[in-house]
Parts: sequence; C-alpha cells; structure tokens
Amino acid sequence: MFYYVYILQSLKNNSLYIGYSSDLKKRLIEHNSGLSQATKPFIPYKLIFYEAFLNRIDAKNREVYLKSGYGRKTIEKLLKRYLINLQKFEYLHELFD
Repeated sequence: MFYYVYILQSLKNNSLYIGYSSDLKKRLIEHNSGLSQATKPFIPYKLIFYEAFLNRIDAKNREVYLKSGYGRKTIEKLLKRYLINLQKFEYLHELFD
C-alpha cells in the first residue's frame, strides 16, 4: 500500500491545500464533494502535485514539512514553472476582464 502527499489547487481562488491519504482518488472526490471542512469553501479543486510513500509515518512527516515555512519554499521550487505560468494567466485574465 502507498500513502500519498498531495497538493490541490482551488479553481475558485487558486489557493493551495496540502494533505495526505492512502487513497488519492477517493480523497480528491471527497474534497470536491465538500466532505472536508478545510476545503469546502473553495471547491472545486484540481490535483497539481503528489508524492508516494511506502509508509504512513513518512507521508505524514512530509505533509507536516510541506505545511511549514521551509516546506512552502520547497513547494515554490517544485512547482516554480507551474506557478509562474499561473501568475501569467491570472495577469492576462485581469487584463481582459
């Protein structure tokens, strides 16, 4: 069995959510169905990144790290191109609204 640490992006406000689960598909459905109080106000979400781990403790430790200040910097590095393109899209979207 694998455990997944994942990053979701809200399609409503572009916020990011970090979590972990042993069933990534099911968890994404739960988030988008409003079953998670933490993400419910900002649904829908799309999966933009995940990592797989062989045990729960490693996955949980990675989740905690990614939610820390240093972890946020790691996310910026991991998703640099994606986030830059997202900012360009938002800027263009603002120009044409």
